[in-house]
Amino acid sequence: MSHTSARNLALMAALLSGLPAAAVAQGIDQDNTAYGTTSAEFLLFGAGARGTALGGAFQSIATDVSALYYNPAGLALLPRAGAMVGTYSYVADTRYNWGGIAFPFSGGSRAVGIQIGTFGFSEQPVFTVEQPEGTGETYSVSETFAGLTFSQNFSDRFSAGITAKGIFDVLGDASGEAFAVDFGTNFHASLSGHPIRFSFVVANLGTNLSYSGEALLVETPRQPIPGEPDVPSNPQPSQFRTTGYNLPTIFRVALAYDLITGDNNRLTVLSDFNQPNNNGAGFSAGGEWMSERLGGSNFGFALRGSYSYSAANNLDPVDPNTTALGDEENLHGLAFGGGLNYGSGNFNLGLDYAWKYLGVLGGTNFFSVSVGW
Repeated sequence: MSHTSARNLALMAALLSGLPAAAVAQGIDQDNTAYGTTSAEFLLFGAGARGTALGGAFQSIATDVSALYYNPAGLALLPRAGAMVGTYSYVADTRYNWGGIAFPFSGGSRAVGIQIGTFGFSEQPVFTVEQPEGTGETYSVSETFAGLTFSQNFSDRFSAGITAKGIFDVLGDASGEAFAVDFGTNFHASLSGHPIRFSFVVANLGTNLSYSGEALLVETPRQPIPGEPDVPSNPQPSQFRTTGYNLPTIFRVALAYDLITGDNNRLTVLSDFNQPNNNGAGFSAGGEWMSERLGGSNFGFALRGSYSYSAANNLDPVDPNTTALGDEENLHGLAFGGGLNYGSGNFNLGLDYAWKYLGVLGGTNFFSVSVGW
């Protein structure tokens, strides 16, 4: 085996194994991870079926419209103006929708784009302890974020980008707003004649999400004065004050390498390490095979797969020999997908699908459509 082949195999093994999941703290016995302490978790749902199928590691090769979400630096590598819309059939009959549009300018050295994501449900019955069969009232949840992205190539190998976004959360009769930024970089070069890409992204770094609205308005009785007889009085209007919730901030470092690079075929392996503020460290690894100009035509296809590990998915069943929860835990984060594309001149059309397994919550489906011109 040549020295070059050995080096390529070593790199492939490093990519497929992922980066270290976590460092073990010395001399500390307790876990201070802030599990379940953030709001607006829909910010982590993704954008486009391609990114869903490849997990968080996709940020290193995100150079299409979905780079608006995954890595703003990748938007500067967008070859042409484009748009993408996607829909995510999530658990419990809920749905997440995402859309974006982007435009390169300055000869392709810069790009701008906008995106919007929505999640929620409507007309759900209200149950209380006093009325367990229902009060006859209903409530709805509507969560939305909208972002504006600017990205620039600083050299033929390095780009960076930033996204500013507003988050708007309506939970029944309560609502909240927050502001956040995403920042990302992308370094692209070659190793042994094959493209290699490295990136890091900080996402959802922003203000706390605080709530207000009619749901927090109450009427309370006037407090009696100690030592004085009670005086009849009308309830006094008041309002609950809520604590601001952190956004799900996450830091990602990703690496991708093309094992096969041809005129019409490409095989890419990729991995990432991530550290969120509401969970332990995690990682993902995956691969993508893409073929273009099948039989000399304008059609092509892609196959994708990945596995993402998240520390909070450890269900720790009491007796793993008598339940299936061990399998649910191990398969949580598995994703597959594929797509079809058509390209002619400056026009490109893509249809993509992804299936992602969420353990005890079951499988979910993501469809997206993209167009470039």
